[in-house]
Amino acid sequence: MSCIIIVGGFFGDEGKGKIVAHIAHHDRPTIISRGGVGPNAGHTVIVGEKEYGVRMVPSGFIYPDARLFIGTGVLVDPRVFLHEVEMLDVKGRVFIDRRCTVIEEEHIQRDRTNAYLKDKIGTTGSGCGPANSDRVLRVARQVKELPELEEYMVDVPMEINTAIGRGENVILEGTQGFGISLYYGTYPFVTSKDTSASQIAADNGVGPTKIDDVVVVFKAYPTRVGEGPFNTEMERNVSDSLGIQEFGTVTHRQRRIGGWDGEMARYSAMINGCTLGAITGIDKVDKACFGVREYGKLTKKAKDFLKQAEEDIGCPITFISTGPELTQIIDLRDEQ
Repeated sequence: MSCIIIVGGFFGDEGKGKIVAHIAHHDRPTIISRGGVGPNAGHTVIVGEKEYGVRMVPSGFIYPDARLFIGTGVLVDPRVFLHEVEMLDVKGRVFIDRRCTVIEEEHIQRDRTNAYLKDKIGTTGSGCGPANSDRVLRVARQVKELPELEEYMVDVPMEINTAIGRGENVILEGTQGFGISLYYGTYPFVTSKDTSASQIAADNGVGPTKIDDVVVVFKAYPTRVGEGPFNTEMERNVSDSLGIQEFGTVTHRQRRIGGWDGEMARYSAMINGCTLGAITGIDKVDKACFGVREYGKLTKKAKDFLKQAEEDIGCPITFISTGPELTQIIDLRDEQ
């Protein structure tokens, strides 16, 4: 039994949602709890012909036997949360820590009308930066002050630590990516708090001695939405010629595409304390790998890429995504 943290190793949009969903179905956790900033991050999970984009509810919601939590450190937009509860039909198994900070309408307006945030930084306009600012100033409201959320309120750290103490499996789900961490990212073109594995543990009230593994998810071709440095960024015509076009889950802005960044991957793995690596988009490295479910059936080109990536991050690559659908994945834990 274990407590696993899953975080993004580049600039977000690495495919964490799929990795969370796969590990959930494989490891059968009793709790999946979300850390991170708030509804400025979206996760996309594809199951068969259905595509889900979520901003508040943990992306592990598609594993039906887990309770779903939103950790103490996460900002909550009640409108987004209640909409997703209804859309995903998860009422009765999704809960929020009563100490979460509330995103108000005025936070959203401040985010969308502040020229520095909107034009230079390229924020999502979801109100997270201003809400976190008010949180630091100790003037923000907390979820416990909202009667309409009373039925969803719990003490998330108590629930998680009790489950760990009983020997149950728990997944702590991160949002965004390492490259936009307030502390370690490309400041000032970053989000409004840290996004590393340590922060995800803190967001959920789980001490470092309770963590068994940290899965860091890397994309074969990193992407970035919004402004800021991107060392390996390609010209649009180059990425188009490779057949790589992506759009943000929250903003729907077209993502900038880059090549593998071994230096950034190495530093990210170090700060996050990576114990298990995940690579998504290997089918973009070689189209012949699309949908492959066994490591031995990957092409030499893909295996060479994975070998280099493993050397860069300094820990084993255990999960290899070969397409967008949930079943299109290689889990090397199954082949050991």
